[in-house]
Amino acid sequence: MAPADNGASTPGDDDPFGYLYADGQAAGATPPSGGGGYGYPGPRSYHQVRPVGERQYGQQPQPTAAYGQAPQQQPQTYGQPNAHYSAPETLPGGAPTTVTPTQHGGGGGRGRGPNTKGLLIGALAVVAAVVIGIGVAVLGGDSNDDAKGGDAGGQPSGGSQSVQPSETASKKADEPVDLPKTDAKALKLEGGTATASDVQGAKADGGTYVAGFNQVGAKLTWTVNGIPKDGAYSLRVNYGVPGKDANATITVNGKVQTRPLNMENFSDAKEGDWEKGWTNTWSVVQLSKGTNAIAISCEQGNQCDANFDQMWLVKGSNG
Repeated sequence: MAPADNGASTPGDDDPFGYLYADGQAAGATPPSGGGGYGYPGPRSYHQVRPVGERQYGQQPQPTAAYGQAPQQQPQTYGQPNAHYSAPETLPGGAPTTVTPTQHGGGGGRGRGPNTKGLLIGALAVVAAVVIGIGVAVLGGDSNDDAKGGDAGGQPSGGSQSVQPSETASKKADEPVDLPKTDAKALKLEGGTATASDVQGAKADGGTYVAGFNQVGAKLTWTVNGIPKDGAYSLRVNYGVPGKDANATITVNGKVQTRPLNMENFSDAKEGDWEKGWTNTWSVVQLSKGTNAIAISCEQGNQCDANFDQMWLVKGSNG
């Protein structure tokens, strides 16, 4: 819509109270008199076009071009401030000059969120550095400890170590060993006992056995060597009876055992059948490490009608 001529001295853009201010008085404004105009010098036509930003407080108004003519503009170089533009912050009550950065959050906004990938990589790098530092410290501590141990006369960490004598003895004691065995030919015979081979079925070499044990005072002694340690052992005895039970007294290192050697007719041989009466029995004895003397004798109260073939030892107190 084109501007229309509303007549002169129509109060539109002019300040009717301009005569009250210094800039209005400088422009020639006078107080109204007698119901006339508003005191501005000369009539003003409102069909004239005023460029945006032409009026600036405290300055003389710039002349405007006549209607239908383009206003004269000063040549402006790119990048230079426009003479017709005043920044809002230069005016009283203008916009603040401090720029507050806008934070873009999530949701549908166009702004990018925090660089979480970069933060994660940084955190992993810090953790890796800490782990490497701890590893170096531990390795350094182990090296220092090894050095201190060497200075204090400790054993070296590598290579073979010398075995202490006590360790060697302990290992040998734990290893299974063959306990002694004997037969009729190796026994010491006393009290009318003697070797014989008339009865068949003896297991000793050549079928030899000890006979003549059927009287009080009869005695046979086994000297045992190589006992590995003190403890309980099972004395095994191979014997033969003529179809009836027998028993004998055991003496270990001069000490009589409270329980006699039981020689029952376990083979169930008929009375008088020596050949069918071969069997074996056992009794627990306490032996000392090294050499021991085990004696079997016929004492008062024993039933001594028996032949003896072999004797051996078993570790422990089981039969």
